[in-house]
Formats: sequence, C-alpha cells, structure tokens
Amino acid sequence: MLTSRRSFFQKAIRATGTLSLTPLAAQAAAEDISDALYSLNQLSPLAAANDEELWARMAQAYTVSPTLLNLNNGGVSPQPKVVQDAVDRYYHLSNEAPSYYMWRILDAGREPLRRKLADLAGSDAEELAINRNTTEALGTFTWGIDLKRGDEIVMTKQDYPNMIHAWKQRELREGVKINWINLSLPIENDDIVIKAYIDATTSKTKIWHITHLITWTGQILPAAKLCTEARKRGITTLVDAAHSFAHLDYKISDLNCDYFGTSLHKWLCAPFGTGMMYVRKPLIEKTWPIFPTEKPQSPDIRKFEALGTRSFAPEQAIGQAIDFHLAIGAKRKQERLHYLKRYWCDAVSQHPRVKLHISLKPEYSCALGTFSIDGLDVSDVANKLHSDYSIHVVPIKWENVNAVRVTPHVYTSTKDLDRLIEAVRKIAAS
Repeated sequence: MLTSRRSFFQKAIRATGTLSLTPLAAQAAAEDISDALYSLNQLSPLAAANDEELWARMAQAYTVSPTLLNLNNGGVSPQPKVVQDAVDRYYHLSNEAPSYYMWRILDAGREPLRRKLADLAGSDAEELAINRNTTEALGTFTWGIDLKRGDEIVMTKQDYPNMIHAWKQRELREGVKINWINLSLPIENDDIVIKAYIDATTSKTKIWHITHLITWTGQILPAAKLCTEARKRGITTLVDAAHSFAHLDYKISDLNCDYFGTSLHKWLCAPFGTGMMYVRKPLIEKTWPIFPTEKPQSPDIRKFEALGTRSFAPEQAIGQAIDFHLAIGAKRKQERLHYLKRYWCDAVSQHPRVKLHISLKPEYSCALGTFSIDGLDVSDVANKLHSDYSIHVVPIKWENVNAVRVTPHVYTSTKDLDRLIEAVRKIAAS
C-alpha cells in the first residue's frame, strides 16, 4: 500500500523536476517533490497547513518567478511543471500530423478525461462538458435557456462582469428583466444572503444566478442553501464556480444546482483556457448550445463541445493537473490556502490604518483576502507594492468594493507573505 501511494505521487510529478537542470539533478528534485507530497499526505489537513518545510519542497514543482512575488493567483494560476510539460508534449505530437494526431488520437482522450473530471467533481460524466472557461460555460446557459419577455433573473451587483454583461444583453434584446441585489460585504450570516435573494424574487422569477465565491473579495456565498431555496420555488439555479472549484473542498452534487461552470486554469492549475460545465441531466435537451450541432435539442452533453478546431494539448493536460491536485488532497489544499490568508491578514490588520474587507472565518472566505490603507487610493497601494517591492497584487474598484486583493497559492510560503506584510506596514506608516 505504501509503495502504491508513493508510486502515485511519483507519477503525479514525474516530469516536474526537469526545468533547466541536469538529468541527475532533475531526477533528485522530482523525487524530493514526490517525497514531500507523500509526507504531506501522512498529516491531517490541519496539521499539514503550517508545515513550511514540506510545502517549500512541494513548491519546487512550480516554475514561478524568483524575483516577482505573484499574489494574484486569483486571476489565473500557474501550472506545475508536470502540466506544462504535458501541454508541450501533446502540442508537439499534434504538429507531427495535425489532422491525425489531433482528431484521431488526442480527441479520443476526451472521454477518459470526462470520467476523471466527473470523479473529481462528484457528478455523472454524462452531465459534464469540457470547454475553455467559466465565461463560455455561463454564457451557454445564459443564451441557451428558454425565456420569454418579462421573465426575471435575480443576480448581484458583485457578480462577475462577463456574466452581468451577458444577462444585460439578453435583457436589452429580449425584454427579460434583471432584479438586482447589492451585497454589503463581508457577510458572516447566510440568512442575510438568502433573504436578499428571496426579497428580489417575484412570481415572474425564473433564474437565480449565484456566484459561489465572489472574485472581488473572496466572500463565500451559501450556494447550496440558495439552490435548495430556489428549488422549493421552482426556480432554476446557475452557479458561477470560477473561484471555488478545486479551491474549496466540495462536490457539485453538494450544491444541488441546475447549472455549474468553472475555469480549470484557476485553482486546479490546469492549462490556460480550460474549463468545465455541468448541466443537470433532465435539462440538457432543453438547453440550446451556443455553437449548434445537427441535433441542438439532443440530451447528449457533448453537444456543448462543438467548438470547431482548437488545440487539444491544453485540454488533454487537464489530466495531469487533476493528478497533482489529488496528490496534495482537496481538504489539505483548502486548509493551507486558508492558513496563508489568515497569516498575512492577522499581521497587517494590527496596523491602525489597515482595514480588512473579508471575513476571517473559514466558512466565509479561503485564499482570497482584501485590504485597504486609510487615506490611500487602492490603485496607488497596488502600484507601490509592485514598483517598490516587486509584489504583484490587484486593486479592486467595483460597485461598493474598494480594496487591494491578495491571493496566494499552495506554492506561496509564509516567508513570501512576510515580505508582503513588511511592505504593507511600511506603506501604511509613510
């Protein structure tokens, strides 16, 4: 059993240590990463969260900049080297004879990948389609669900712009109506969110658009409870899980939603431009694909994958990203991310001019955190962190959110965050 578990970790990072090292050094690095992952798995998620030595060894699997401290992993996450190498391998294979290797070899790998994703997501493989990102998934739902003039959608001002724009365009073209909620964040009471959705609902409401984890601040919304409330009222639920999938430890089935979309290039660390969508089986035939097939009303989930020619290399390398994610462990990953957020938030909040804009409770936030400095524009703070300290964060100015967002990942160390803490304190003291 121990041997098989070690073999799994070695397989998950087989090419990880190559980088620009000699073959011998590369093999040694890969073995060290494998041993670190194995050792992490001998610890409980809570015990593993603060084991800096093991996480530092595991971080060798990434090729992140040694000079720029990347704390905007919420935008898009880097891939471990094993995933990068898989993309290169599949891409070069495709170029040997594109129409053969792409359409006859790599395309045939979609079904095993679908099953692998379904196992990770906790759903039926016949309810999952592989696409390019959350925008594409949610856009498919926005335009694919039959609605008539006067039908209503409930969503929040804090939802992601691409989803807001899609619903606004449908409102403009077809006369559906958006009922807006404006959340005052952070929120540490699920009932407040649920009441806001219910209060915005009328007899004409057909859809609740739910962002599981809000991109601007990292606020976790009670998606499962909202889906349950919606189902009681015969309302369809769309869950934007761009930031929650492979970040929080849950399964799609836990949410009881009708539709679900996510970007795999975020927290799963899959190749850029990879995503996944879920449609509850009875709704597949009722949902129109964006790119029509011969049978657009088919009950086959694959009708949503008719994208034409695209690169199969990133898609197939999703499998290596899943292996690496599983080697860490979903719960272990979540606990580490929350630990890192608490580490820097607890430290900077001790300064009287620094204000946090996120809950520190694990049920309401995880990796993402936001702060501001009294009297300073958040863009100026972000720019100063970059120019003076080589720290990459993102300023957020959206609706009622005005803060600097900080997003570490599993390769981030507390030593890295000490650099952030010192920089924030200096800026606040200046």
